[in-house]
Amino acid sequence: MTLRSYLRDRGLPVAIVLIGLATGAAQLLYWWLAPAPKVSEFVGPPRSGYTLTNFQLWSYDVDGLPSFEMVAPHLERRENDESLYINTPDFKLPSNEADVPPWLGKSLYAWVDKSGTLLKLQGPVYMHRAAFAQTDAAEMHTSDVTAWPKENRMVTDAPAHMKQGARTLNGVGMRANLNTNHLELFDEVTGSFPPRPKKSQAAPRPAGPGTAHPAAGAGQAG
Repeated sequence: MTLRSYLRDRGLPVAIVLIGLATGAAQLLYWWLAPAPKVSEFVGPPRSGYTLTNFQLWSYDVDGLPSFEMVAPHLERRENDESLYINTPDFKLPSNEADVPPWLGKSLYAWVDKSGTLLKLQGPVYMHRAAFAQTDAAEMHTSDVTAWPKENRMVTDAPAHMKQGARTLNGVGMRANLNTNHLELFDEVTGSFPPRPKKSQAAPRPAGPGTAHPAAGAGQAG
């Protein structure tokens, strides 16, 4: 059998093999001649999408109620995850309840995720709330707090010190729900709970007609 007759009888398989060889050769030629991929020359943290100075930020929950408010001198929005990096913020966590004042606070840094549901207060954190009704003013000193402002919840593994009126609480690690006023301290808990001052006794009412008077002296009627 001649080569010509062999190729004629097996034309399709031979064609497939030749096409495969040509494709492989073309790919090798491309890898050899193509320019090397460009190496990124950027070194450092992710680039900022934009920056703001002396800004005010509001965030709202799914019902349209304010979840937190923040004022700070500098903000950067990162391109990679659209999160916000904030310097020395002052913030407000509203109670959304009538006659209940908000929690006000400040921290060294803050980080807010894209959705605004997660807030990280970094460095020293100070929070306080004004007195209202029969509730004393309260304040809190801690650091490195993770908060869910739309739910008014927060947690930290750092030492925490709370004061409300004359009462104090100290511990390491804290979990709090500002909606239900529920507070947990995890370790090394100490506290001081002095008795509340007694309410002043009511002044005596003037005697009416027919009311007996106390004796003015021994054997004497008033």
